[in-house]
Amino acid sequence: MKKVMGSAADIVRLNPGSRYSQGVIHGGLLYTAGLVDAESGDVAEQTRNILNKIDALLASAGTTKSRILSVSIWLSDIGTFEEMNRAWEQWIDKDNLPTRATVESKLASPEYKVEISVIAAAGELRRA
Repeated sequence: MKKVMGSAADIVRLNPGSRYSQGVIHGGLLYTAGLVDAESGDVAEQTRNILNKIDALLASAGTTKSRILSVSIWLSDIGTFEEMNRAWEQWIDKDNLPTRATVESKLASPEYKVEISVIAAAGELRRA
């Protein structure tokens, strides 16, 4: 976690790497990068693994999936929409549904079948 002090508010970068941070908190909101999973084969398993990564980022930002505001999902093949939705529906907080957009897109690598990004209301940060 990297914290940058600004004149208006703090900016916190979660899991910064050489090209991007997995999450950024600013103004009470958590923005995640597009998260992918190349370790598994099918869309449902990739979706579950990505959602687990999102859970970890939400926890790092002191929040939960009940506070997700917006979700963007990219599928390499829109024909797998229902397969992705089965994993999504098992995970999402049905009492606090976010807005969501799902589109078909060529992803950065052929192994990636799903990419997901969220915006959530952040909570109190855990210090690592």
